[in-house]
Amino acid sequence: MSDQDHFFMAQALGLAQRGLYSTHPNPRVGCVLVNAQGQTVGQGWHVRAGEPHAEVHALRQAGELAKGATAYVTLEPCSHYGRTPPCADALIAAGVKRVVAALQDPNPQVAGRGLKRLHEAGIEVQSGVLAAQARALNIGFIKRMETGMPFVRVKLAMSLDGRTAMASGESQWITGPAARSAVQRLRARSSLVLTGADTVLMDNARLTLRASELGLDEEQTALALSRPPLRVVVDSRLRVPLNMPFFSAGPAVVATLNNPSTEAHQQAGHRLLLCPEAEGHVDLTWLLHQLAQEGANEVLVEAGPTLAGAFARQGLVDEYCIFMAAKLMGSSARPLLDWPLARMEEASALRILDIRAVGSDWQIIAAPEQALYSAYV
Repeated sequence: MSDQDHFFMAQALGLAQRGLYSTHPNPRVGCVLVNAQGQTVGQGWHVRAGEPHAEVHALRQAGELAKGATAYVTLEPCSHYGRTPPCADALIAAGVKRVVAALQDPNPQVAGRGLKRLHEAGIEVQSGVLAAQARALNIGFIKRMETGMPFVRVKLAMSLDGRTAMASGESQWITGPAARSAVQRLRARSSLVLTGADTVLMDNARLTLRASELGLDEEQTALALSRPPLRVVVDSRLRVPLNMPFFSAGPAVVATLNNPSTEAHQQAGHRLLLCPEAEGHVDLTWLLHQLAQEGANEVLVEAGPTLAGAFARQGLVDEYCIFMAAKLMGSSARPLLDWPLARMEEASALRILDIRAVGSDWQIIAAPEQALYSAYV
């Protein structure tokens, strides 16, 4: 593993990052082709599911110059036919001499078979270069492939004294424009945004992407808007009427315990997902597993203290993204999570992964100590 390997893999990871908002449900992948003289002859990144993979874009750019080159790719080249042909076969046909992968693909349809096919074709293969960075970039895809569950990120906004809304329910706006822009980017990278009936009813929440607040360049904004996250509301008793802004904003999924006629929701372009019950509420573990089966890699939970607390209590959170405003809202305001604990030994220990200023607010990224999956290196 040379300095050159690290250098070009870092370039490939930079390309993969460009697919942060658009590749769902596929992983974000970048590829760089380098000739024997250490010159880049081709590069590419996966843009959208169903379109050519990163390796194909790089090979097309390189043309005949791909022969004898080294391919740096952030995820093992695929070996199966999906919506596109196997990338391993394309690399073999192009005559590359060496393939360096950051990670072995956790997809059971690949899982080492791509590297094996390349090796059997006489191509030198290596994996593990900048593996931690590649894993962090695709942590939702990796978790879904390995466990059948998505990566769950809970977004919370609070005052300095840990309050999220006044006693009346008023909560707009705790944080400033920069924090709201950061939340827009969290939505854009997520497969879906999940909220509760109370949030929709009390805040008139739409949970859509707003181009003016994304803070991205023109290309990235267009990509994000071309694949907005699915919006899911957990509404056990179907309390949210169809004339709410949440439903007028576009197609949505309603996770519910009720099983009435679905005609009205279907006519409006929405889907009712009948869920099993757990202690009188939607079974959140079942719901997450179902959403993962449907291709959800990253789930962003934007909910009030009751639903957010339920995710926390049930150990379903991989990462908390907490925006803290320099405000004091007082003891009668609502808490961050509905999670009654009686003794210090019951407290949930977290690992702080990142703290930074976001405009006039602070962003804190934390994970439960027992969390096995992290989007941070």
